[in-house]
Amino acid sequence: MKLSTTTRKKFRIKNKLKKVSKPDRFRLSIFRSSKNISAQIIDDSKNITLLSASSVEKDIKESETKNKSELSKIVAEKLAKKAQEKKITKIYFDRGIYKYHGRIKIFAETLRKNGMEF
Repeated sequence: MKLSTTTRKKFRIKNKLKKVSKPDRFRLSIFRSSKNISAQIIDDSKNITLLSASSVEKDIKESETKNKSELSKIVAEKLAKKAQEKKITKIYFDRGIYKYHGRIKIFAETLRKNGMEF
């Protein structure tokens, strides 16, 4: 069975993260579509999602922001606030198949400004 290019890229990045991952850190996975962005913090040892934030949520959707880069900043701030409540500061940044550019870069920089380490 031949895998698509995006599937191979996703596996390659995830396997690199698993090699260097330590049990004291969690994985931050990002999904970006043409209009929305979502992220979740995952505990790979227990295979559960600890936190999630998305631009589809009602309070973010009702805001007046139409710019997609502003949406990614708002979602990153919300996720960082939730993580600080659960005392999560160290994570691994799993960008998936996306380049570290544009909205993904804005998302990561906003998380760093709000106290996340990766």
